[in-house]
Amino acid sequence: MRARTPRSLFLLVAVSLVAACSGGGDITDSGDDATTASQGPVETVAPGETAPAATTTTIALDLLPDCPTDALAAASGTTEITFWHSMSAALGEEVVKLTDAYNASQDKVKVKLVQGSYEETADNYFLASQGDRPDLVQLPEYQVQAMIDTASTVPVGKCIEASGFDTSQFLPSGLNAYTTQGVQWSMPFNISNPVLFYNKKVFAAAGLDPDVPPQSLDDMRQFSQQIVDTGAASYGVALESGFDSGGGWYVEQWFAKAQEFYVDGDNGRTSRATKVLYNNGTGVDVLTYLQALLSDGLAVNLGDNTQTGFDNLLKLADDKEPAAMTIATSASLGQVLDVLAGGQFPQLSPGDVGVGPMPGPDGLPGALIGGASLWPVDSGDDVRTAATWDFITYLVGAQQQSQWAAATGYIPVRTDATEVEPYLTTLATDPRFSVAYEQLAASPDALTSSGPVVGPLREIRSVLATAVAAIFDGADVQATLDAAAEQANGLISDYNARNT
Repeated sequence: MRARTPRSLFLLVAVSLVAACSGGGDITDSGDDATTASQGPVETVAPGETAPAATTTTIALDLLPDCPTDALAAASGTTEITFWHSMSAALGEEVVKLTDAYNASQDKVKVKLVQGSYEETADNYFLASQGDRPDLVQLPEYQVQAMIDTASTVPVGKCIEASGFDTSQFLPSGLNAYTTQGVQWSMPFNISNPVLFYNKKVFAAAGLDPDVPPQSLDDMRQFSQQIVDTGAASYGVALESGFDSGGGWYVEQWFAKAQEFYVDGDNGRTSRATKVLYNNGTGVDVLTYLQALLSDGLAVNLGDNTQTGFDNLLKLADDKEPAAMTIATSASLGQVLDVLAGGQFPQLSPGDVGVGPMPGPDGLPGALIGGASLWPVDSGDDVRTAATWDFITYLVGAQQQSQWAAATGYIPVRTDATEVEPYLTTLATDPRFSVAYEQLAASPDALTSSGPVVGPLREIRSVLATAVAAIFDGADVQATLDAAAEQANGLISDYNARNT
């Protein structure tokens, strides 16, 4: 056992200002911790107002909990660790396969799995005491700031430093998504981003090239018009307003494609975010465009996409009023192809499905990281921490990432996973699996490509999703976004008052 860093000291360090500079998906994938200590008096903030942004924070690694990666080698017997993961259905089966293979590969560590959804896992984690938390937890990208503020984990950067782990083959964008304040907090594991799924048969029937998907939002409207005018399908696009998809996450993606920040503080990367920016001209333009698609009969609104979790994808196989295109997470690709191969929808075969980049403003490339990362929990037990790190390095190994990507449609976290089987053959035989990878690789090297880091991001997405649903139903775009922004800013102010 190692002496644990006092919680109050760690929290104080985590918000210390030491430098100053200016601050500018399983297809069924769908809390904030208020127990952190306060650093000095908390300024009272009126509802709807925003607290002033803190200056840029940089945390020295030597002041964070240690990661004694060499402790496992000296340990006797088998160390059992618990991993709370958030993969269900076919994705969950792949996690089980990887874990079983790891357990069978050595006798120093045995991993016990506990499965839940992203929301269930997060809620259980934030409500649990430190002693009741697992050794490793998988949480989505919208929980980064909330996890940091729990002061309950061992930063992956400390483990990388202690073990000399080589990250040179890792996708920089994957690591950057989970890095703030100069610290690599967690390890990317399942990386995804939204892509365009489309029916090639409909494209051909409409006189469109089935191998050339739309690149821009303007292209998507033109394609939709031609599809509807020719009667090739009832709708060009199936839209939905789920908080972790069309109503929330996709708006963040469109801001990134426009190379604009979604929240202040350089997306919360150089200073703690205090307000959302999605009610600006870009947000109004994108939502006005989507509203017009619906009002002009070129798109169909499927609501919050919760009936099956993939209502929008099913709309492509609808035999009565089909849509030709929809946007969905790249992590659904493997499951989509498996379902179609089973013959459940005879009107649509796996080969009929096209995949292209997510259309964006002006056709600009790039995407934000979605999916989730691995957080080692600070148990205070050197051997369990080392065992947890050993398991993490296994999960993100080139061979394991190759297997994971080929089976699921997730993007491997490292480039050399594309050079080993089975993903090597997958890419060679089915280029649809490379679309999300190439989209991510095309992202500009800028903070706008790292995504927002803000404490109540899950709740902010939910607020925006409600607004998007209203806009899809015809509400005034600017007024609706302004009201949502005011509500979101109140959430941020409240969160920051409790956690800084």
